[in-house]
Amino acid sequence: MKGASDLNGEERVWQSSGFSFGGCHEHRQNAVRSTHGLPLPWKTFHRIVDRCGGDRYVKSMTCADQFCVMAFAQLTYRESLRDIEVCLSAQSAKLYHMGLRQETKRSTLADANEARDWRIHAEFAQRLIEQARKLYVDDSFGIELENTAYALDSTIIDLCLSLFPWALFRTTKSAVKMHTLLDLRGNIPSFIHISDGKLGDVNMLDILVLEAGAIYIMDRGYLDFARLYVLHQAQAFFVTRAKSNTRLKRVYSAQVDHSAGIICNQTVALTGTTSRKNYPEHLRRIRYKDTETGKKLVFLTNNFSLPAATICALYKARRQVELFFKWIKQHLRIKKFYGSSENAVKSQIWIAVSVYVLVAIVKKRLNLDASLYILLQIFSLILFKKMPIQQAFPGSDYKSEQDNDYNQLNLLVF
Repeated sequence: MKGASDLNGEERVWQSSGFSFGGCHEHRQNAVRSTHGLPLPWKTFHRIVDRCGGDRYVKSMTCADQFCVMAFAQLTYRESLRDIEVCLSAQSAKLYHMGLRQETKRSTLADANEARDWRIHAEFAQRLIEQARKLYVDDSFGIELENTAYALDSTIIDLCLSLFPWALFRTTKSAVKMHTLLDLRGNIPSFIHISDGKLGDVNMLDILVLEAGAIYIMDRGYLDFARLYVLHQAQAFFVTRAKSNTRLKRVYSAQVDHSAGIICNQTVALTGTTSRKNYPEHLRRIRYKDTETGKKLVFLTNNFSLPAATICALYKARRQVELFFKWIKQHLRIKKFYGSSENAVKSQIWIAVSVYVLVAIVKKRLNLDASLYILLQIFSLILFKKMPIQQAFPGSDYKSEQDNDYNQLNLLVF
């Protein structure tokens, strides 16, 4: 246990955190001295902005201002630009909490969403993801496993063709697709790629940075033996499902525990002319009958060391990525957008991801038992209140050890 004198500034901040937004503009350089903030890596954010020239020639609504306002809209589930403008105007006396020097006009925010490069928010979200994954690295997801396990999937976000013609999906509608690689420890997205709806899921295997020893869990949409062999050569593992027309021959059969629903555990070889050329080595085939649904599934993997039951459990854990998509669509603003350009859409999605990861970081740093949903609901109500987060929970007897005579309490410390 560290003594008080051994804690760095950021650790002391997390131990006595309060919840409200932003930081006074004049306090942006004094973030470490704030004792009631939940600090984001704003120095990193400003380095990204400077490198990308995001605030070049900007007189109002900087990238940081845009992020704060859009994060506020996500946390409070605002419906439109007008809704954002009205709500912030109602809190005009407290806007300094967000680091804003003046009220936000919807036209100014719309212009910022059009002009501020979405890659700034994407890179910043990745920095938050790095923080979150370190916090959740020792968490369990129900399977005893030394390897890092990822679930890879995508979700389609439908758009109006007349408003979003750049994202043409089908003849009558537009859409964007959010490809996500979810770390099953903590359900933190480690990789996100936003494309138009036409891009096939399997193409994600071409741009993933593969991690040796990691296990990638995918559905049948990613069954491409040439790409899977590249993954195999990178010394990574995959678990996926076989298609009905996949041509295989049995090489060896291992004993199985039928009581666990395992029908067979075999070493197989591909027999199709093209597939055998694309993946010349043996695979492992596991037939499994789900005891709950009675459905029979056939799994393919290049991992021969894990028990067959563990392979089946890993594929079942893939459902976490579907629950992740469901959660963010229900509780964050990624189905309706405040702007119609590609830049505005991608900026909004990446800021939503940042908010999700931020809430996950808060939960872990402060050892809160509440779910992310409960935290999101509480945060939406206390954004402008001067109080430690712990006091927002029923039955909490938390008392701040710090002096209460502060003019500024921050969430997004500058």
